Amino acid sequence: MAEEKRAAILKAATGLFLAAGYDGTSLARIAEAAGVSKATLFKQFPTKAALFDAIVTESWQVEDDDGPEPSAGDLKAGLTAIGHRYVELLTRPGMTALFRIVIAELPRFPELGEAQFSRGKMPYFESVSRYLAAADSAGSAKVDAPDLAATQFLGMISNFVFWPTLLLTDWAPQQAEIGQAVDEAVGTMCARYGI
Repeated sequence: MAEEKRAAILKAATGLFLAAGYDGTSLARIAEAAGVSKATLFKQFPTKAALFDAIVTESWQVEDDDGPEPSAGDLKAGLTAIGHRYVELLTRPGMTALFRIVIAELPRFPELGEAQFSRGKMPYFESVSRYLAAADSAGSAKVDAPDLAATQFLGMISNFVFWPTLLLTDWAPQQAEIGQAVDEAVGTMCARYGI
């Protein structure tokens, strides 16, 4: 029951933040929209900032976090798995809305950008950088600057799959096109860094 209420609160908060802005949305209004009491909301999220942090953290949570790590000994297979995992994150419902909230409110609430960056994007980015460093150690790649290589790889994918969604409401590439974008990014990385 607690998990259902938490999910309802996060969903209601995201919708209200997008519709009325972060500043224009009160915790009382979120409780009402989620169908929970204010006491229940405050018990889970004592501040609006804590609620937003939870939204960010949940949005960037990888579904198969407990699954096996991609093999550092097979650069192509490892990057392919990571690339498809990244697509899953970027295309999940609410991700575009989350970025729009942050961008719209950033001038008045820079802490929202900090939350999105440090609790959302960076943990995922760092996992990719660690994978590339592990591939270097395993001898399947020569990666002197794992952070730069991670930026290149994730950028190739997000530039096609995600960033257009912020400006184009009808941007919806087909699965085959998304798969091709991942394959091309993997091929580029293997050509540049693979051994």
